[in-house]
Amino acid sequence: MNIIQGVSASSGIGIGTVFIIPDTVKRVIPQQTIEKSELDSGWKRFCNAVKTVQLNIAMSIGELLKDDLQRIIFETYQLMLDDPVFVQQVRTAYEKDLLNIEYILDREVKGYADRLRTSGNEYLAERATDIEDVFGRVLNELLDYHPFNIEQVPDGAVIAARAISPSDSVILSKRKIAGLALIEGGVSSHVAILAKNYGIPAVFALNNITQLVKPGMTVIVDGTTGEVTLDPDEQTIKNCKEAIAAEIAHQKALKVFRNRSAVTKDGTVFKIYANIGTPEEAEIALKEGADGIGLFRTEFLFMSESHLDQSRLSEDAQFESYKRVLELMNGKSVTIRTLDAGGDKLIDIDEIPKIDEKNPIMGLRAIRLSLKYPHLFKTQLRALFRASAYGNLRIMLPLITDVSQVEAAKSMIRKVKSELDEEGLPYKADTPVGIMVETAAAAVIADVLAKRCDFFSLGTNDLTQYTIGVDRENQQVTALYNEFHLSVLRLIKNSISAAEKAGIGISVCGEMAARPNSVLTLAGMGIRRLSMSAKQISSVKELLSRFSINELQAIAEKSLHSY
Repeated sequence: MNIIQGVSASSGIGIGTVFIIPDTVKRVIPQQTIEKSELDSGWKRFCNAVKTVQLNIAMSIGELLKDDLQRIIFETYQLMLDDPVFVQQVRTAYEKDLLNIEYILDREVKGYADRLRTSGNEYLAERATDIEDVFGRVLNELLDYHPFNIEQVPDGAVIAARAISPSDSVILSKRKIAGLALIEGGVSSHVAILAKNYGIPAVFALNNITQLVKPGMTVIVDGTTGEVTLDPDEQTIKNCKEAIAAEIAHQKALKVFRNRSAVTKDGTVFKIYANIGTPEEAEIALKEGADGIGLFRTEFLFMSESHLDQSRLSEDAQFESYKRVLELMNGKSVTIRTLDAGGDKLIDIDEIPKIDEKNPIMGLRAIRLSLKYPHLFKTQLRALFRASAYGNLRIMLPLITDVSQVEAAKSMIRKVKSELDEEGLPYKADTPVGIMVETAAAAVIADVLAKRCDFFSLGTNDLTQYTIGVDRENQQVTALYNEFHLSVLRLIKNSISAAEKAGIGISVCGEMAARPNSVLTLAGMGIRRLSMSAKQISSVKELLSRFSINELQAIAEKSLHSY
């Protein structure tokens, strides 16, 4: 028996026979010069390959009518394939460089994905895999390359692999997968989200797992502790099966909480919200019993050509997306975060030059980018305030580190309101404007910021990274990433105290909002609003129902004084 420690990506425990997915063979794409006379035939092959992939995805969507999350992923892939800006980028490079279309496509995809990964935005970084996946399928068609068929995975298997592509993750809904043991993968990736959605235990960052296991070996995946047990003994297997039976009963019990409010056993009410990245995900949030949307990330809207004209992001397109979510939530609170991306050409707008930064996460991103390019910011604010007439909107500013940033944003908001008044367009003048508290700077001066904000939202993922100087996506230092580091907890406590003193609301929308141990600690520290992946809502409601406020406060005190 051998126990390997990794990083938990989806909770639960599973046991099964291991199935090893072989590493993807790296495509060999030669660089070949072509004649101008060959341009048309090469471009026609590219268009045909795109159509083939679109048809295959459409067929997959047809099979997933009852599977909202996987369907949304494939619909997003369709948008990526239809993106005229990126397709035109490929065509321009193809006609300019006179190189074979396979080489050009591979080069442009890699460049785009690299910019996503270095954007300083976790959500966008995870989308790099999506770009590589969907256009990788186009490359496979062009090269007549047929990789491993994921359909070979049997029911009841524990999948061991370097990684699983988002499109191959459809197997998670088709088979009764017992667990995932992967070398690579982010906790915010589509694979992790889908694993949570289907209740599949998953552990990532397992170095050399595909070499350590053998076909047919029994493996236990504990997604709660992040441990994977290879070739367990009989007693361990027995304990595992008992734990699985208890978890099945627990999941059945959770269903009754879907349409209930989150209430402690002594009657304290909590609000549980959902984090979303697209308007479509709001539908899932409603089905899972969300009290509203605690974080609507707008970055992906900015990347889709359906929201762009030739040189700038369309105000009307943004307005329609925001309006759609607000109307769908029917009066429930919807917090929309303004653009949280970097100046690395992810947004293909002429006014924003490409910026090469050695450390993008510390660079020109989020509110800094918006204030540097006020035309972009103003367009988004106009769309947001116009949409405010159709629901219960709250606007949130990301990566605030100084009071001057809030004041500059509010100055822009006043101009937007004045314009809308002159144009006779309806909007809610009292729409709340708050900030993300996700840096040590913001947490330390929370008392000053609170006087100028309508609410706070703690972004605990970035707050932890910035405070203790650890990149949680870097597998070399993953073990050092600790949300319960005393410095992080003290900054959270300081932010809560500042919000309470100023009489403004405060919520948490990072990973801490859904993990059992951190939920209890946050609740004991005074947090009453939590925002998370929609599929985690019932679990958090059930968890809170088992404790009183006094018990939660005792848990928090222990965490704050455990050093």
